[in-house]
Amino acid sequence: MRPFLVYTASRLGLFAVTLGVLFLIGIHNVFWLIVISFVISGMASYVLLSRQRDAVSEQISKGHRG
Repeated sequence: MRPFLVYTASRLGLFAVTLGVLFLIGIHNVFWLIVISFVISGMASYVLLSRQRDAVSEQISKGHRG
């Protein structure tokens, strides 16, 4: 369960940071702010969170729940 929580918290953190940065640089339309943040944080997590994603995948493939 721990790798899943770490990965999820990391994804949410990346989204929040991206949202904040985009807001500070001048994107104030809420719809576009969320959409662009989602896309950028998704791409960043693909690169930055590969180790955590592998840990979650391993946990799922082994069938561990704790």
